Amino acid sequence: MEAQLIDLARAAGAAVVTLMATDAWERTRDGVVALWRRASPARADGVRIELDAARDDLLASGEDGADDLTEQELCAEWTGRVRRLLGERPEVAAELRALLADLDTEVRDNAPHSVQMRAEASGSGRVYQAGRDQKINER
Repeated sequence: MEAQLIDLARAAGAAVVTLMATDAWERTRDGVVALWRRASPARADGVRIELDAARDDLLASGEDGADDLTEQELCAEWTGRVRRLLGERPEVAAELRALLADLDTEVRDNAPHSVQMRAEASGSGRVYQAGRDQKINER
């Protein structure tokens, strides 16, 4: 298999898993299932069920603190599924690229972000920093 198709499968696996816990999930799932329906119609309903089960696993893993490992496993699993589909039907690569381009905004908006903060206080100065919400009650 070409390196480009392997890279495409990796990008698709990561995008699908990234969007599982977002508001864009239904659109993502429907796009992936539609791709499978055209490429391998007999497996499309099973893919839909497996995508929903994977999402349930991902959401449940966030509740028990195992989300990073589960997310990595799901990325590997869906990368493999997409890679096998592309191996059987390389002509769907263009359609997959179009789907990923359509979902690109959601992927970028939902990707983990890195925040770096640096502060310095002297004397009786105070520094308050937060990567997100912060509530300060001073008396």
